Amino acid sequence: MPGPDRIRWGVVIHGGVGVLPEEDLTPELERDYRDTLAQSLEAGHAALLDGRAEDGVVEAIRVMEDSPLFNAGRGSNLDADGRVSTDASIMTGEDLAAGAVAEVTTVRNPIELARMVMERSPNVFMVGAGAEAFARLNGIEITPNEWFVTERRLRALEDAVAREAAGDGTPNVLGRPADVPLPKPDSSTRFAGTVGAVALDRAGRICAGTSTGGMANKRFGRIGDSPVIGAGTYASDLCGVSCTGWGEYFIRNAVAHDVAARMAYLGVTVGEAVDQVIHGTLQAQRPGLGGLVALGRDGTVVMDFNTAGMYRGRVDQEGALDVGIY
Repeated sequence: MPGPDRIRWGVVIHGGVGVLPEEDLTPELERDYRDTLAQSLEAGHAALLDGRAEDGVVEAIRVMEDSPLFNAGRGSNLDADGRVSTDASIMTGEDLAAGAVAEVTTVRNPIELARMVMERSPNVFMVGAGAEAFARLNGIEITPNEWFVTERRLRALEDAVAREAAGDGTPNVLGRPADVPLPKPDSSTRFAGTVGAVALDRAGRICAGTSTGGMANKRFGRIGDSPVIGAGTYASDLCGVSCTGWGEYFIRNAVAHDVAARMAYLGVTVGEAVDQVIHGTLQAQRPGLGGLVALGRDGTVVMDFNTAGMYRGRVDQEGALDVGIY
């Protein structure tokens, strides 16, 4: 049995577990996904050549936020009112510094704003109009909300509205009993789209970050796990973690933090901790809830999920990269 994938320094990324069914992924679209994942990894690697772990995370995520392929930044899911609102978070392991934003509607790259909150504010979490005001104050690029909207996500919103009208909406998210049947986990990307990255730099520093457009047709100010430190993102001196999947369950189980806690308290490896959480804790509650990427302090790379697939990849210190989907 092969040993764990291990790098000296580099970046691991995900583009969400909301992968298209294999029969719907044309060769051209698969090439676009793989090329964009590779571009993300290359950007993260270039940033690490002379930079810190947080530079690698931000640059890797920025590429995916600017792509219409992923549910983050441009290409984000649409809220029930037809607009895009985005969330992001970032955390560094050496000092537990963190920044997060939610419900921002005009910030081109939410991961940059999350970093700004971490580095230029005494706060950790900003939302809505306050986060947008902080972005303008600090020179973050602003763009009209229409720039984020894509035809694919318009169709996804129409599908989500139709499903809800047919009674196949968002069980448990809106307070329905847990025994209400779920939609097939991989039949829709409404619950599963996110992008994220974890970087380990030359000095051994770890940083993790996550960015998302949230759930299609979301209402009532719903916020998932992506901007929640400890749920969708976490970094410590042991590992960095970025999650993707049905956010309510990742929040309830503090998934990202749980991986680091298991390493600290049980003495298990990062791979063992991830396996226990993804295929144990989450799988026992609901099948096919999501996945995550993680990097251990020793450079161990983990990309694990309990769904049909997860857009993902890693790059090492030499610039050698691998990407995968299913």
